[in-house]
Formats: sequence, C-alpha cells, structure tokens
Amino acid sequence: MITIKRDLFKNIVKIIKKYDNIVIARHIGPDPDAIASQIALRDSIRLTFPDKNVYAIGAGVYKFRYLGTLDKVECSELKNVLLIVLDVPNFIRVDGIGELEYDAILKIDHHPSEDIIGDVDWTDVSKSSTCEMITDLLLDSKLEMDTKIAENLFIGIVFDSDRFLLQNTSLDTFNTVYKLLTVSKINFVPLYDNLYNRNFSEEKFRAYLINNLEISENGMGFINVTPETLEKYKVEATAVSNQVNNFYFINELICWMFVAYDEKNEIFKVNIRSRGPVINEIASNYNGGGHKYASGARIKNPKDIEKLRKDLDQACYDYLKEQEN
Repeated sequence: MITIKRDLFKNIVKIIKKYDNIVIARHIGPDPDAIASQIALRDSIRLTFPDKNVYAIGAGVYKFRYLGTLDKVECSELKNVLLIVLDVPNFIRVDGIGELEYDAILKIDHHPSEDIIGDVDWTDVSKSSTCEMITDLLLDSKLEMDTKIAENLFIGIVFDSDRFLLQNTSLDTFNTVYKLLTVSKINFVPLYDNLYNRNFSEEKFRAYLINNLEISENGMGFINVTPETLEKYKVEATAVSNQVNNFYFINELICWMFVAYDEKNEIFKVNIRSRGPVINEIASNYNGGGHKYASGARIKNPKDIEKLRKDLDQACYDYLKEQEN
C-alpha cells in the first residue's frame, strides 16, 4: 500500500510538472473543504513551481473569504492546460469550466467515483475530506507547504469531519492531522473561530429550524426554508447547509433533509444527512450525490422535493426494519 501511494504521488507531481497552465476546480456551492483544498493546492504548486500559471476558479463564497482569494481568468484563452478537479466526482457539478479546453485531468476526491476519471486519478472514499488527501500529498511529495497552506488544510479537515465527530473520521485522519501539526507548527486553536463563530441572527435561525422541523414516525426529518424566512432571520441560503450537521445527535432523527431555494440559479438546494440509511444512491436520482451518509441534490421541479422526501422516508422505514431483525 505504501509503495502504491508513493507511485501515485510521483505520478501526481509528474503530471503537474508537465503543464505550465493549471486550472484547479471544485464543485458548485462549495464548502470549506472544497475551497480550502483548492486554494491550498494552488498555493503549494505556485510555491514549488513559481514559473507556472496556476488558477483556482469558481464562484466565491463571502463567508469563506478568510481561506483566500480565488482567481478571475479567461478560461477560453488558455492553452495546453491541466485541469485539476477536487472534491467532486461528476462533471455536471464542476464549477466554472464551461469554456475551458484542457489536455488532461488530475482528479483528487473522496466521493464515490462517477463520470470524472482522471488521467491521473486518486479517489479514496475512506478519507474524511479532500483536504486530508491534499495534506497527505504535500507531506509525502516534493510539493511545498507554508503556514497559510497548512492552516487551510487543517480547517478543511475539521469542517468535513465536523471536528472529528463523523463516521468518515479514521485513524489515518488523526495520523495525518498529527503530522500536519508537527511539521507546520501552526497555532490551530484560533482557526476554529472562522468555522464556528456566528452572529445572533444565525442562532435564532437555528432555533427556527429546531421548532419547525417535521419528523416522521420513521425518523425522517424535513424542512423547506422559504426565501421569506431567510429574509426574516437576515441569513443567506448558505445558512441552511451550515446548520445541517448540527442535527446529528438528536435521538429521534436517523435521516434529515433541508431544502432552500436559490433564487439566483432558480433551483432548490437540498442537504441530506443520515445516521443509518445509505442516502447517496437516492440523491443521485435527483441530480445529486455525495457520501453514503452525507449527500445533496439540486432540484428544479418542486414536485421532486416531495418525491425525494418520500424516498428518504422509505429508506428510513427499511433501515428500521433491518435493525429489528
């Protein structure tokens, strides 16, 4: 296994060396793991190979601006390009590459494989986060790391593992974090502030979610947050997805689905979490996907919201029956 990983890392560095123009992309509606891994890898390549043109592209999220600045570049003007795809397994969810003509793909992802297959491909569903994977790569290859890169990687790992509470956390996760902190010597405690500090309106919004969450007899939780509600509590639609992990330890819930309407893109954004039923296969039927117990979907037809809700409730029912046997 060690030899395989070393060979993989050599191939990753080799394909990076080959191209002078490198574009790094990730999924639409990014979370801290997606943006942190993207910016950290970009900055590492720039640090290691100063003569290369390396761009991290996609729509930014104001709330995550502390991670760094994304790049504005005319993708249609770039030639001889390596596309690096992080934290996303399917082309339909890659942000910002519509006009990009690329010569090769390097993929690094911890989601189950779908239609993106890299010329060099590192897909590992056992990893807690893409940032954990980038950390392993930087620690065990010639790619360089500075303090800011290390801080971003730590933040991404903490976010996607929810402070090492989720099932995707492994002994390897802790070992990687230990090596990261030992090598970088970053002061990691203040980094939690950016992830978990929130204003009072967000806390009131969380109370709204608690008070209005519908829970079926099968343990399926559901709430559809309207634009009017977001305006009332003075929060953005991203506040819905930011809250979804806070419901993991409610005994009556085994699966829950949060819906918010994205007026800009005219779609319903759905966040789904589970403490038992496998949900990514269900989400894939609704323009979504993800991990077994943490997935999402993007829905245009409001009728599909109720269909997805019923499918998840059935999955909860089936799961409870299995537990009885």
